[in-house]
Amino acid sequence: MADSLSRRQAIGIGAAVAGAAVAAPVIANVALAGTSASESVPAAGAGFTITPNAIPVGAQKIIAETKEFTPGSKNVDAVKDFGAKGDGKTDNTATFAAAIKAVNASPDGGTVNVPAGTYVTGAIQLLSNVNFHLAAGATLKFSGDKSKFPIVLTRYEGIECMNYSPMIYAFGQKNIALTGSGTLDAGGTSSWNKGNNRKFLESWIKAGRKLPSQRKVPGSGNSLRVAFVEPYNCDTVLIQGVKLKNPMFWQLHPTLSKNVIIDGVTTDPSTSHSNTDGCDPESSDHVLIRNCTLGAHDDNVAIKSGRDDDGRRINVPTSNVVIYNCLMNGNWGAITCGSEQTGGIKNVYAFKCHIIGATKFALYVKSNTQRGGFSQNINLESFTGNPTRSYVFVLPTYNGQTGSHPFSFGPFHLKDCNTTKVPKVFDVSGTSSSHVHGFTADTCTFKGVSNTSNTFKNVDGLVLTNVTINGKTVTK
Repeated sequence: MADSLSRRQAIGIGAAVAGAAVAAPVIANVALAGTSASESVPAAGAGFTITPNAIPVGAQKIIAETKEFTPGSKNVDAVKDFGAKGDGKTDNTATFAAAIKAVNASPDGGTVNVPAGTYVTGAIQLLSNVNFHLAAGATLKFSGDKSKFPIVLTRYEGIECMNYSPMIYAFGQKNIALTGSGTLDAGGTSSWNKGNNRKFLESWIKAGRKLPSQRKVPGSGNSLRVAFVEPYNCDTVLIQGVKLKNPMFWQLHPTLSKNVIIDGVTTDPSTSHSNTDGCDPESSDHVLIRNCTLGAHDDNVAIKSGRDDDGRRINVPTSNVVIYNCLMNGNWGAITCGSEQTGGIKNVYAFKCHIIGATKFALYVKSNTQRGGFSQNINLESFTGNPTRSYVFVLPTYNGQTGSHPFSFGPFHLKDCNTTKVPKVFDVSGTSSSHVHGFTADTCTFKGVSNTSNTFKNVDGLVLTNVTINGKTVTK
């Protein structure tokens, strides 16, 4: 295990200005920030200056342990070498697949370069040791022809099923990347990428369809949306620099994967579609989310680990997540745990992020006794911005659902967080049978608070140190 951050592991930690270009690729040889002005890395996201020694100790350990994408030597041009056409009308699904397969077949893999242009395509399935790179001015327009999206194993709101492929998908692959400064546009999929009634999946499970292969959504008379970018059961994933537009559902959805880095990505806050979370790491381990502008019509980062009986069948937590230098522009939680947290969530470090827009909570934790699961060791540090409901909301009775599966919340830790306007600061509740196991806040300043009466119910180990609300020190 590494004891400190390597040069490459600290990429993206540098002086930055909001709205600047995305961070230099992880695969580039970039010096650590703080060495000189010319060597610092401009980053998207919140624009904080972050140096390695300012990273929380627990986060440093996770960053040092996280494996990174390694590029191979083969480089192909999708247009020159494989005949892709960026004319906005030619279907390039088979062409992109051939280019990816050719690079995957080379001894150490490499990069498929997509130059400027507008490329119509169906699903793109990444293979091991392939970097799919979109140059500046390259746009992928995903097709309205659902036959271009094969049926694959996916997860809908925490339940595994067979459904149409996400726009970018990989299953069981190692060392894969989606990089560049181009755009992915899913607006064309709206004709088929729809449906949000999860109840038929739940009824199938109750009827004995225990295996995902028994839950084929297309052809069943039902429909469910699919995620935008979804590496499934993959190891060592890089998603960097790209912009996502017009999502129909969750935008970045690493599932049952490990060693995932999401860096300098922009997701779409303008869509009118609901449930378009910015990033949803689910049942995944060692996930870094940094330098991103996470626009969403729901949660900005929603950490998940499966739902109810199907989540208990898989029983894999999301663990060791680090989030920093991100701009949060959604309408629910900046950092959300759940509600699909049946497999559990642990060791989350989110720091140096800024909240804008209609984001309701800096930290939102939600479960119930039907869902169960746990959220443990969740840390927020140096968050700025003004949530529109409360700074922290911990909800043990989400949607009023009940069952026989107790959950476990806490400990939660806040440090150096501040606002200039928020309706309420703390709204934290456990239940009489499942207390919150620890809540601390240290050196936090909350101004412009309209309701200064905090809510702490069934909370053990409550410690507020140097916390002020409207200039008054509070201890409970």
